[in-house]
Amino acid sequence: MTSNRLNELRILSPLGILGYGFSEESFYEGLRRNPHFIGIDAGSTDGGPQKLGLGVGVVSKQAVKKDLSIILKNGKAKGIPVVIGSSGGAGCRKGLDWTLEIIEEILEEEKFELTTAIIGAEIEKDVVRSAMLNNQIKPLGPVPELNEVHIHTATKIVAQMGVEPYIKAFELGAELIIGGRTYDPAIFAAYAIKSGFDPALSWHLGKILECGALCLTPGTAGDCAFGVLRHDHFEVQSLHPERMVTESSVAAHVLYEKSHPTTHYGPGFKLDVSNCQYQQLNDFSVRVSGTKIKQEPYKVKLEGVEPVGWRHIAIAGVRDPIAISQIDHMINYAKERVKEFFSKEDISYELNIIRYGLDGVLGENEPKRDSTPHEIGLVLDVVSTSKEYSKAICSFARSTLLHYHYPGRKATAGNLAIPFPDVSGGEVFEFTIYHLMEVEDPCELFPLTISNLGGKHVYSNQ
Repeated sequence: MTSNRLNELRILSPLGILGYGFSEESFYEGLRRNPHFIGIDAGSTDGGPQKLGLGVGVVSKQAVKKDLSIILKNGKAKGIPVVIGSSGGAGCRKGLDWTLEIIEEILEEEKFELTTAIIGAEIEKDVVRSAMLNNQIKPLGPVPELNEVHIHTATKIVAQMGVEPYIKAFELGAELIIGGRTYDPAIFAAYAIKSGFDPALSWHLGKILECGALCLTPGTAGDCAFGVLRHDHFEVQSLHPERMVTESSVAAHVLYEKSHPTTHYGPGFKLDVSNCQYQQLNDFSVRVSGTKIKQEPYKVKLEGVEPVGWRHIAIAGVRDPIAISQIDHMINYAKERVKEFFSKEDISYELNIIRYGLDGVLGENEPKRDSTPHEIGLVLDVVSTSKEYSKAICSFARSTLLHYHYPGRKATAGNLAIPFPDVSGGEVFEFTIYHLMEVEDPCELFPLTISNLGGKHVYSNQ
């Protein structure tokens, strides 16, 4: 009797985030190596809570459509499944719908169909409330305990799914999987675990591949990487002649976005990379082995946001050395004038003036304060509960700085060069839910529907 067990699993990761673009030379080289599937991360919290609050993508529709047109057409032609996680940026319902619209445009233009699994990740408030009351939700890091106010005021709440919903979608014959908010490595680990490969190695390789060629050197999220998983090790491979892969580049990427260098937690497990061995096979391939895993209580990460106001900004430059030497005084004066002028208005606001070229990145922690720069850039950032007052306060602060007569000033034409005097930043959100929730069934929060995107319904567990 012959075994159906795969001896190796080949994975193509075209890019770090869908819409970042990739080298077609690298992509087609990856296809020549006959991958079992193509995995794509499409979202992140890196862009801040606005992406979830507004349900908008990390990148443009045009960029996503360009990437997906190449990927889907070639995947269909070669019978290679395509997996997209955290679709639409934040992985909420609106993001899924946005991604679906783009894919349907592609399929209509290219005249082919795909059996498609759609996995939702937006969670109803009653589900979260019930889990909170049953003491199943704990803070993730230094955040407050969840309370009823956080749940009530949340605009959207999503949960990060693990591999289990993706495994179910593969088992149901999906050619394309469009997942909501997802723990990034799960996009790559699901097929491997379903196929009987070591979960420790599967998760570790998923962590390496989630950002595309960022694990290579020179690294970039806008190019492809390739993974080959076997039962006692995996290989990370470069697909581009100008990008190498080294032991250091692979090992360093394990630290990416992690709070601990050797222990990584995910939904239902703890990964231990402390005894991993990295072996340079050639300039374009590194072998990794020795990863360990321990089962943990199954918890999913919740992300929820609420609106806090409206943003308005102005951007200006200062080159007068006399003004720069007194910039603290100028900014404090502008803030006091704003406070005085708007004191009788029933509004809440924050005015932050960032000084790029002086301490704009590190703020009060900036260690290099022994010289005066020849110019600095100012970003006036106002967030107010009133859209109109957000603009008014920003304008007032800008004009106050522009015309303030500081000691030693030699001209009256103005203190600032202002390329952008009036920019709306739109509605502002903040994360108020950033917690872990215990679940018994890893699929229970994530409704799965399979259909042909032409409209024929096949399966749903909603």
